Amino acid sequence: MNVGIIGAGYVGLVSGACFAELGHRVVCVDNDETKIKALKKLKVPIYEPGLTALVKKNVRRGRLTFTARILDAVKKAEVIFIAIGTPPKDNGEADLTGIESVARTIAKGMRSYRLIVEKSTVPVDTGRWVKHTVSINKRKGVTFDVASNPEFLREGQAINDFLHPDRIVIGVESARAQALLRKLYQGIDAPILATDIKSAELIKHASNSFLAIKISFINAVARVCELAGADVAQVARGVGQDRRVGPGFLEAGIGFGGFCLPKDLDAFVMIARKLGYDFDLLKEVKRINEAQKALFVKKIEDQLWNIKDKTICIWGLAFKPHTDDMRFAPSLDIIQALQAHGARIKAFDPEATAKAKRVLRNVTFCRDPYEAAAGSECVVILTQWPQFKELDFKRVKKLLRQPLVIDGRNMFTPSGMKRLGLRYVSIGRASA
Repeated sequence: MNVGIIGAGYVGLVSGACFAELGHRVVCVDNDETKIKALKKLKVPIYEPGLTALVKKNVRRGRLTFTARILDAVKKAEVIFIAIGTPPKDNGEADLTGIESVARTIAKGMRSYRLIVEKSTVPVDTGRWVKHTVSINKRKGVTFDVASNPEFLREGQAINDFLHPDRIVIGVESARAQALLRKLYQGIDAPILATDIKSAELIKHASNSFLAIKISFINAVARVCELAGADVAQVARGVGQDRRVGPGFLEAGIGFGGFCLPKDLDAFVMIARKLGYDFDLLKEVKRINEAQKALFVKKIEDQLWNIKDKTICIWGLAFKPHTDDMRFAPSLDIIQALQAHGARIKAFDPEATAKAKRVLRNVTFCRDPYEAAAGSECVVILTQWPQFKELDFKRVKKLLRQPLVIDGRNMFTPSGMKRLGLRYVSIGRASA
């Protein structure tokens, strides 16, 4: 099939590469001409495991191309995905001006039937407005359908999530639209859930909000565990083994970040408010998440007594491992809070340093974890990169001014750190 993807960000680029991998002919569009020039030279502007290889493979096979012109995709593709950003406004509501602009451009360029699919995370009822926008801007006699196909891609695992999903959700209004989307996803072994468009739009916000609830719940439980002298890791294991709950997203830490969960949580609160429902539960989820970062800074202060003029080593800057995404990363708030207390920061991240340099000031970025630890008062872990588990902690201990590790991701066990002669502070567990 001929497929157009409007937007070559995390969602659009991964989706385009994966649709090409399934054998479709895909053209990816982005208004950032610098990005398009780089992609044409096979330089992928984001870090996502396996993505560069997949892009190169399908470009060389002639199944994946890039352009800065939306009309190039409209002319070639029968199915056109809108995968542009929907950034939050100051009140948390999604900014949909880009969606409207793209819908208008598609409409004016259509000469025959097109299926226009929302891939961006959008509030319920956006499909109706996309349909209205296309209707008033298209040529007479040109037919089209609008559909919703929300994405559930986790950064760091996006390719696997696309090709091996739990389910594929399609919100459609016509048999023709449903048949096209089912054909598009042939080759992927997953159940397809066909719903109306409004239900599909709500599924994405509801899913992400529920995951945020689980994270804030276990972080609240971690606070109780600290007060009671219990171990949140053991509590989470006991709760997660219940099939009704499941173990996913029950890892205590410094809270969730990234572009999706915080944005979608705020957006869902605003969606509910506009519909006449005050979603207090989600407001509390956000409050717990924000408080978790402040509590972690207090942990660091409790261990160092005074933070002013002390050098603190930070391991991990990205909001999660296997990505270079710094958007809404908890590290930003934590580092800025430490700096406000007068701390000097040395930091290391395996992939996110370049992007971190754009948003963090007065930070010494280091080439490796050991350089960051050298001369620092303590190591603070903010991202659970697996390679941190392979480090020589005896060497780390010698490099530090005092043998102190403060772990915001519970990567290690208190007993293991104690055997290495390190003071170890984590979340929801007794310190070692």
